Amino acid sequence: MIIADTDVLIDALRGREPARSRIAEAIAAGQLATTAITAFELRSGADTDRTHDAIDRLLAPLDILPFDQQAALRAGNLRRTLETAGMPIGMGDYLIAGICLARSASLITRNRSHFGRIAGLSLIDLS
Repeated sequence: MIIADTDVLIDALRGREPARSRIAEAIAAGQLATTAITAFELRSGADTDRTHDAIDRLLAPLDILPFDQQAALRAGNLRRTLETAGMPIGMGDYLIAGICLARSASLITRNRSHFGRIAGLSLIDLS
């Protein structure tokens, strides 16, 4: 399973390559999911009805993965580990990474500066 991060889905919505093509291919193959965190981030950043509609169309074929107990445990451990090491990342990124790790899923993202700090998290190169 491939989980799409917010930045990649925004790029796809804006028609930016290679995100647009990669996301379309993964959707067509039935391989793509995203998280409830990303759905929240997308929705909260939408400022027009047109943007809301585009987000709804993009998310419709995707599984939206919840932040469940296993993901919470993984995310909590990540936060403690990274903050103790002086390498914190954003709260949303901890939650997304926790979901990915709990599901043994790969993450497609441009945000390697944050997600690259997480041991055991499989990242997919967008190029």
